[in-house]
Amino acid sequence: MKKFSLLCATLASTALLNSLQIPMPFRSSEMLIDSAAYAKRSGGRSGGGSFNRSSGSSNRNSGSDPGGSVAPRSPGGGVFYGGYGGGYYGGGGIILLIVALMLIGGTGFFIWYLLKSGKNKGNELENDTVTVTKVQVGLLAEGRAIQLQLAEIVQQAETETLEGLHAELQEATLALLRMPENWSHVQASSQTVKTRDEAEKAFNQLSIAERTKYTTETLTNANGKLVQKEFELDPDKEPASYIVVTLLIGTADDKPLFSEIRTTEALKDVLYQLSSLNLDYLMRFELQWTPQVEGDSLTYDEMLLEYPEMLQI
Repeated sequence: MKKFSLLCATLASTALLNSLQIPMPFRSSEMLIDSAAYAKRSGGRSGGGSFNRSSGSSNRNSGSDPGGSVAPRSPGGGVFYGGYGGGYYGGGGIILLIVALMLIGGTGFFIWYLLKSGKNKGNELENDTVTVTKVQVGLLAEGRAIQLQLAEIVQQAETETLEGLHAELQEATLALLRMPENWSHVQASSQTVKTRDEAEKAFNQLSIAERTKYTTETLTNANGKLVQKEFELDPDKEPASYIVVTLLIGTADDKPLFSEIRTTEALKDVLYQLSSLNLDYLMRFELQWTPQVEGDSLTYDEMLLEYPEMLQI
C-alpha cells in the first residue's frame, strides 16, 4: 500500500512540473545561434569564368601571323627560291628537294612526339569531365593585413577574362602563402563531375553557401563589374579573432587536385599547386573572404558556428 501511494505521489509531482513549463537555461550552442542570427558581417567576393566555354579554348590569340609569307612565283610559273646567287625553279634543285624532305621528316617526328607527350592533356581539355575545388583557410586576426591585400587584388583584377582570373588566383594564393604563421584552420575538397552542367551547379552551390555567412558584400568584382558598399561597424562587438579566405576553382582536370588537407604542409603544397595552375585548364574562379572591412569582427564562437567543418592545423 505504501509503494502504491509513493508511485501516485511521483506521478502527481511530474504532472505538476510539466504543467508549470519551467524554462530551462539555454545551451551554449543555442546562445551562439541566437547571437549569430543577428550578427552583421562584411564580405568580399571576386570571380568569373564559365564551364560552358569551348573545351580547351580561352579566346586568346593563337599567335599565328595572318599575313603569312608566301614564296614569290617566277615569271615562268614555277616557284622561285632566292638567296643562292642564281635561283632554283620548280623543276630542278635536287639538293633543295633533299633538304625539304629532311625538314618535312623532322617536322613530322616533332609533331608526333608532341602529340604523344600531350595525349592525356588533350583528352582532358576536350572532354566534359571537370573538377570543382574549394580551399578555405582560417587565419588569426594578427594576419588582418591580408584584408587590404585581397582588396587591392580584387580592385585591380580583370575578372572578365581568363587571363585576369588566372592572375587573380595567383595573387590570392601568394598572399596566403606569405603568412603561414597565421593559418589556424582549413577545410578543403576537390571533386570531379562528368558534365559541365553538374560542375556549374556544384560550383554555384558552394559559392552561395559561403555568401550566406556574411550579410553585406562590401567589395565585389564579378565578371568585370566592380562594386563597393559602405558598412557600419558595431562598436559593441568583440574584437575580431579570425579571418576566413575561400578559393573556389573550376578546372578541366579529370581527377581531383588533392585528396585531403589536414596539416600546414599539405595546405602549403596545395596552394603552390594552385598558384602554378595551367591557364588552359582554368574555367572558373571565385575568391571570397570575411570580414572584408578592416575592424569588422569574426569571433571564435562565430567561426565555430559558421564553419563547423574547418579543421585546426
